[in-house]
Amino acid sequence: MKAPKGKHIFGTVKVGEKGQIVIPKDAREIFNIQPGDSLVVLGDEATGLAIIKNDVFLAQVASAIFQRKPVPEQEEVWPETDESTFEEIKERVEQHAEE
Repeated sequence: MKAPKGKHIFGTVKVGEKGQIVIPKDAREIFNIQPGDSLVVLGDEATGLAIIKNDVFLAQVASAIFQRKPVPEQEEVWPETDESTFEEIKERVEQHAEE
């Protein structure tokens, strides 16, 4: 069974004593990962880890931020109050102060 175009399985890697892994050569070549490149490690406790080049990650984040439509400001809505509400709050504060 052939993987869909652009999708890859590079095999398995072992985690060394210092927590390091070796990214397979094919993966480094396809994704142009060079020595000294910064990578972002993302994690989801339900699905696992993902590794992405830092510059690609930042470009995606910037794109998401700048393509978002501004959220319209909502007018603050305060609950209607009456004298009894004020008195109830005042009593609670006084009770708490006595404790």
